[in-house]
Amino acid sequence: MPAPTQINLEQLTQIATPVIEGAGYELVDLEWTREAGQWILRLFIDKPGGPHAPGHGITLDGCAEVATELSTVLDVSDALPDSDTYSLEVSSPGVDRPLRREADFRRAVGMKVKMKTLHALGPPPGRRNYAGVLTEVKNVSNDKEAAVVALFIDVGDRICEVPLDEVEKANLVFEFEKKKPASNSASRSR
Repeated sequence: MPAPTQINLEQLTQIATPVIEGAGYELVDLEWTREAGQWILRLFIDKPGGPHAPGHGITLDGCAEVATELSTVLDVSDALPDSDTYSLEVSSPGVDRPLRREADFRRAVGMKVKMKTLHALGPPPGRRNYAGVLTEVKNVSNDKEAAVVALFIDVGDRICEVPLDEVEKANLVFEFEKKKPASNSASRSR
């Protein structure tokens, strides 16, 4: 059996995806981490086509259903050490949903995002951190076999182009609705 730190995340993804899709959901992200001295396999799932408006995404019952089915499949696979050495968590991606795949970014066009790149981009000194509205996702290469996908993000004073393969980490930025201030005047109808 592999040591807990030598887990193959691609193999776990291949095992988990059919179970999750069979329950009517999609895998958003998967992580293997150590917290408080314990190994945790954490999966984030959502209804297909997310992100969704609050109240229209994954439910607690949906997470429990997937956790139960996936636990059984993982118990008979050789992808993880015995079940006494890790915990399985299945949850919604939350309001700050991670963005990983090209399809995730395409669904997020028009939304506020935050991302960090692997290397500093742009004119010196360059930047690695971007926050703004994702305006476009497009293929910027003429070579169809070696497509280069770029993300265009409006950071306020300009639109920056970020190659998708340079993104180290990205997520949606949830913005709460601003309430209109209450009026100090009173009115009566007769």
